[in-house]
Amino acid sequence: MFGLFGAKRLRELGILAMNRRNAEYILAQNPRSVFPIVDDKCRMHELCGRIGVPSPELFAIIDSHSQLRRLDAMLDDHRDFVLKPNRGATGRGILVIAGCYRDGFRRHDGKHLSLEDLRQHICDILSGMYSLGSRPDKALIQDRVRLHPDFTPICYRGIPDVRVVLYRDVPAMAMLRLPTRQSHGRANLHQGGIGAGIDLSSGITHHAVQQNRFVTRHPDTGESLLSRQVPHWREVLDMSRRVSRAVGLGYLGVDIVIDAEFGPMLLEANARPGLAIQLANACGLEAKLKEIDRAS
Repeated sequence: MFGLFGAKRLRELGILAMNRRNAEYILAQNPRSVFPIVDDKCRMHELCGRIGVPSPELFAIIDSHSQLRRLDAMLDDHRDFVLKPNRGATGRGILVIAGCYRDGFRRHDGKHLSLEDLRQHICDILSGMYSLGSRPDKALIQDRVRLHPDFTPICYRGIPDVRVVLYRDVPAMAMLRLPTRQSHGRANLHQGGIGAGIDLSSGITHHAVQQNRFVTRHPDTGESLLSRQVPHWREVLDMSRRVSRAVGLGYLGVDIVIDAEFGPMLLEANARPGLAIQLANACGLEAKLKEIDRAS
C-alpha cells in the first residue's frame, strides 16, 4: 500500500503498520465486548437515536424469507433507497436504488433491476453472503442520502463520505472518500475510489490518492481535488467525538455522510479502521496517535 515511499521515508512519516495497529491499538484499546455494537448497523442506528446523532432513516428490517412476500408493499412509498446487509463490511452487498418504474428499479449506476432481483439479493444477504464471518444476517432498507452540491464537481454518480479516525475520543486523522467511474459510483478505495486527506483544523483537502497513486484531479470530472472545503466540518468533528464517547472504543473509525438537506449523518462506525487514510494524508498515523498520548 505504501510503495510510493521508501523504507526510510516511511519511518520519517511515522507510518502505522498493520501488525502494530492490531496489537497496540485495536487489541489494547478496544474491548471485545463493544465490537458487537459497531458491527451491527441496527444497534448503531439505535445508539444514534439515543444520543441525538442523525443517521439515514431506517424504514425496513428484513430478517426472514417470509417477509419477502411483502417486499413490494414495503417499498411502495419509496422511489429511491439503499439496501444493505446489517453486518456487512467493506461496502459488500450494498445496493443503491436511484429510481423505480412500473417494471423494476434503476440502480445509481444506471443498471436495471426487477423486484425479483431485489428479492434474490435480500436472500443472499439473509444467508450471510456479505456478513462478517458469513453468518446469517438481516437486510436493512434506508433512505438514500442526497448529494451535497459542494461535492458535485468531484463525484461520479455516488455519494462521498468522510472517514474520521479517533483515538481516545480525539480525532487523529480524516479523509474524504469520493466515488469514481472505476469504483462504479461507490466511495470505496479498494474498488477505485479516491481518498483525499483533510486538514483537521480547517476541513480542507490537501492530498489525494487513487489506487496507490497521487492524483490532483478527479479522473471523471477533471476538477481539482485539492483545497476543497468539506461542508459542515465542525459538525462532522463534533459528531465523530460524540459517537466515539458513546461507543466506548479507544481506537475507532467513524464514517459520516453529508446530506444536501439534513447535513452530517452517521453512516457507520468501524472498530478496525484501515490504514489507507495515511496515504491519503501523506502522513503517518502513528505519529498522530503518539501526539494524543503525550497530550493526555
